[in-house]
Amino acid sequence: MPGDLPVALTMGGTAFMLAVIWGDPFITMLKRLGMGKQIRESLSHHQAKTGTPTFGGLMILIPAILLTLALNVASLLNPDFVATGRSILLPLSVLAGFAVLGAIDDWEGVRGLHEKGEGLPPRVKFAAQIVLAAGVALVMSLGNVQYANAVAIPLLGVTVSVSPVLWIPVAVFFIVGMSNAVNITDGVDGLAGIIVASAFAAYAVIAYLQRQIYLVQFCFIIVGAIFAFLWYNALPARLIMGDTGSLALGATLATVALMTGQWLLLPVIALVPVVETFSVILQVLYARLTGGRRLFRLAPLHHHFELSGWSETQVVQRFWLIGLLAVMIGIAFALV
Repeated sequence: MPGDLPVALTMGGTAFMLAVIWGDPFITMLKRLGMGKQIRESLSHHQAKTGTPTFGGLMILIPAILLTLALNVASLLNPDFVATGRSILLPLSVLAGFAVLGAIDDWEGVRGLHEKGEGLPPRVKFAAQIVLAAGVALVMSLGNVQYANAVAIPLLGVTVSVSPVLWIPVAVFFIVGMSNAVNITDGVDGLAGIIVASAFAAYAVIAYLQRQIYLVQFCFIIVGAIFAFLWYNALPARLIMGDTGSLALGATLATVALMTGQWLLLPVIALVPVVETFSVILQVLYARLTGGRRLFRLAPLHHHFELSGWSETQVVQRFWLIGLLAVMIGIAFALV
């Protein structure tokens, strides 16, 4: 078991190298194909980003998927090779499935068939997310995936069985909710990537404590690939994650949380995306109750602070500090 951790960390470093190497050619290709991001007119302070290549999530997803599949092939050819287990195919499928949905949404936004900067109609995208999440939850529940139909109670150190009738809707809620939460957080250069990478690292630690080494490897592969993306997404971004990455990473993070049984800690470990989502909900509710008045200058919350005078760098660094503290608290709760 102790020797497995260096392998997992090495896989993360390998994912970084594989992803960062093809970054420049990938960005050049996206520019030639005219895959520039269209910024909504309401985000007047971000109009300078118009035309920045989107579909950046592919820089994360393709190396992560290829490396994970390569490890599984290696384990089949050589049983003594330390590689990912079959159970890793579930979060890998979630990553690919939600990436396809996000790519369609990004493509619709680039084509400009709807309002500027908008992709698929929200109802269509939300319905597709529910269908995908329901499929994942059913597979987990009926396939007896470890910690499916169960929940770990923080601070008490016990795991309680949950009826599939209750667990499946909860799983769908977490997968869809976190998918959208990361998508909402992806609005400032570097923010969503660094927050999600920190959350995956936290669940890698939790999975390691549970001896789910295949899940540890998968999490660190994702972390390494995200770091490569952040190399090009740092202010000023040369590449934008887009829904291709944000929807997929959020849904996959929730799936990993469900596979560890520690999904009650997800709102803590992923505190920043959760708060960002609630800021949008509160903004809408407040506007309806007050006849159009605003609770925040602009939602989600990172735009409020930008319009309050914070630079993008300050927003990212301060939100990340909060995110790191939340990750530390989440891991601490898991250890009790």
